[in-house]
Amino acid sequence: MNNEKRIVWADVLRLVAIFMVVCSHCADPFNVSPEARSNPEFNFWGSLYGTFLRPCVPLFVMLTGLLLLPVRAEAGPFYRKRITRVAVPFLIWSVFYNLFPWLTALFGLDASVVSDMFAYAGPAPDRSAADALHRVALIPLNFSIYATHLWYIYMLIGLYLFMPLLSAWYERATPRQVRLVLMLWGVTLFLPYLREYVSPYVGGECAWNDFGVLYYFSGFTGYLLLGRVLRDRDGLSPGRTLLLSLVLFAAGYAATYYGFRAVTARPDATERQVELFFLYCSPNVVAMTLAWFLLVRRLRSLPARLGALLANLTKCGLGVYMVHYFVVGLGYRLVDVLAVPVSLRIPVAAVCVFAASWAVVALLYKWRPGLARWVMG
Repeated sequence: MNNEKRIVWADVLRLVAIFMVVCSHCADPFNVSPEARSNPEFNFWGSLYGTFLRPCVPLFVMLTGLLLLPVRAEAGPFYRKRITRVAVPFLIWSVFYNLFPWLTALFGLDASVVSDMFAYAGPAPDRSAADALHRVALIPLNFSIYATHLWYIYMLIGLYLFMPLLSAWYERATPRQVRLVLMLWGVTLFLPYLREYVSPYVGGECAWNDFGVLYYFSGFTGYLLLGRVLRDRDGLSPGRTLLLSLVLFAAGYAATYYGFRAVTARPDATERQVELFFLYCSPNVVAMTLAWFLLVRRLRSLPARLGALLANLTKCGLGVYMVHYFVVGLGYRLVDVLAVPVSLRIPVAAVCVFAASWAVVALLYKWRPGLARWVMG
């Protein structure tokens, strides 16, 4: 697309979202293990940065909705174009990530290499060929601890499968019907807190039924629809947009930060409880996401050189997502060796990882564009 035809603010929003994703994974060493969370300095900075970064995935999904909804093509061609673009690199990188521990053993590297590269690997990862092949065989079912970031691709493929159906409804729905669906989706955002603090089962859920009364309005499809609805609605002045964005972000940030700090202060907190206030489909994260969306949407133009750079990121974005998780461990080791202050380790590592990943993907596109399209998407 020519720069004139691009949605400038959408390109900026993509940059924000991609960098946030990289930064959030650079924060994993601060937030993943109980040992790290028990360190007051790590807990503070991990909570501070981790909270700020929660809008990353919701922004991606809203971008998908505003750019692709409603789907004009038939379901078959849409699936072939969209799912193939992500499925092929997804399979390639899933296999690579899952074979990597075994490859380190094959080449005689110490097990600490795997632990340093992947925050969820633990101090004694299994590096046998049998374990690697088992993980590869399970790729159609789910991601592994060595490809944690690829959970997003499973979710994205699910959204792609649903989008033609959602589009058929959206084109016929009245504004009032759209608002009703978004309101019901908004209610579902509170369900995780109700389950944790009021009752483990809500709206007809029980041991033999996971699908409560509002189940069909829940999940990331709400972000898809919200992105499309807000794309063309810009009735606020710049001053009111800034004020609303600041209020939304402050409220969402406070709830997320203090909730996460309270939960992680408990030594008996389960993994689900630790993630409770970091959930993407929660009212506090939606508030922060909306703040970013409304604020960036005010952009109307960019310098030509910056616009070209962001257009390149659009092409390389999926590749950066695939590659960066492998580089995160190197980035964290780098800031450790350089003795970067703890307060700056997450953003410094993120800048290094983001730049290195983007450079690798861009160089491959320049050197072998045909190969890059299959490997990087």
